[in-house]
Amino acid sequence: MSRFARFPAVCCFTCALFNGAAAGQAYPVKPIRFIVPFTPGGGTDLIARVIGQKLSEAFAQPVIVDNRPGAGSTIGTALVAMAPPDGYTLLMSSISIAFDTTLYKNLSYDPSRDLAPVSLVATQPNVVVVNPSLPVRSINELIALAKAKPASINYASAGIGSGPHLATELFKQMAAIDLTPVNYKGTGPALNDLLGGQVQMMMGVVASTIPHVKTGRLRALAVTGNARAATLPDIPTVAESGVPGYEFNTWYGIQVPAKTRRATVDRLNREVGRIVDMADVRERFASAGLEPLSSTPDAFGALISAEIVKWSKVAAFIAP
Repeated sequence: MSRFARFPAVCCFTCALFNGAAAGQAYPVKPIRFIVPFTPGGGTDLIARVIGQKLSEAFAQPVIVDNRPGAGSTIGTALVAMAPPDGYTLLMSSISIAFDTTLYKNLSYDPSRDLAPVSLVATQPNVVVVNPSLPVRSINELIALAKAKPASINYASAGIGSGPHLATELFKQMAAIDLTPVNYKGTGPALNDLLGGQVQMMMGVVASTIPHVKTGRLRALAVTGNARAATLPDIPTVAESGVPGYEFNTWYGIQVPAKTRRATVDRLNREVGRIVDMADVRERFASAGLEPLSSTPDAFGALISAEIVKWSKVAAFIAP
């Protein structure tokens, strides 16, 4: 075979590489769909809209927030898992992806196999709050009362498998106490009954609970993170209040379909890191009780894997 016979094949291969590189540099060239697997108005939706607007400005392309709630967060998550891996479908992910993986046994997707991490964007501890009628002022006093009167204290959650539910179940296990769950269809009804005294305690998000703490309608005992919250520096953590090692943080991040080009993932990662460092974004997040942060894709992936393991152990003790 002539040494020139291979030339067309080499040209085609070179052109393919050039076109692939050009396509990566051109990204994005059309609108991006940003799926939020929850209803409008919640924390996940707020973060997606703030980040989405900034991405739209950076990319000079529309970023369309698409709310797809239902079945925990599995309906919206499945849409992203099955989308083309081209960088034009993003998922506003949260800790719920770890909960769903442990609570739903027949998911149509595997988060480790079908989704790729981009970056964390924010975190938020919960706050252990009680109705003032409950005669406790610290986590130690709460544990002592629960041990003296097993199952007499009831707690509100936003539903079976929700963050407040699993966070309180982890607290029960680590403190070796028995609390009675009262599950609601959302945070709003749960908080209303806590304020009304129908239930006695709750692990609620900062933004919705602290205004009531400030007016004296609720009493804050501790925050659930591994460090004191920047917005609540005077409130101790659960870990330093009598349950060493306890930690629960609601985290939020961005994921894309698996097999999305690493160059696209890295481009998104850089933009997200730049966005969460913006002063106006940090101010907006802080007003909602959120602490902005970013991460590498690999670090975010490692967090997701660890959270799935952690919460599967908690879910194993929850009656179906």
